[in-house]
Amino acid sequence: MNVIQKLFSKKKKVKVEFCQRNLEQFLPEENFADYNEFMSRKNVEHKEFECQSRCKECRVSPYAMVNGDFVTAEDSDELLKKMAEYID
Repeated sequence: MNVIQKLFSKKKKVKVEFCQRNLEQFLPEENFADYNEFMSRKNVEHKEFECQSRCKECRVSPYAMVNGDFVTAEDSDELLKKMAEYID
């Protein structure tokens, strides 16, 4: 990919918000590297909150707010895949 294509790539910006408690409960250490790689992408902006007042959902499964959408999954791997779909 040449420099101009990199500068003017049309990848969508993605804003991801997490609940700290949900991450602590559902994100295993073996997935830290994959999540760090995703969060370090130029077009991903992320923020972690102590609580997002979604306690019922928080207890049941991993979730994130992606561009204002509530995204939930069976496990952290599936959540990462669903968040990545917002970029593609």
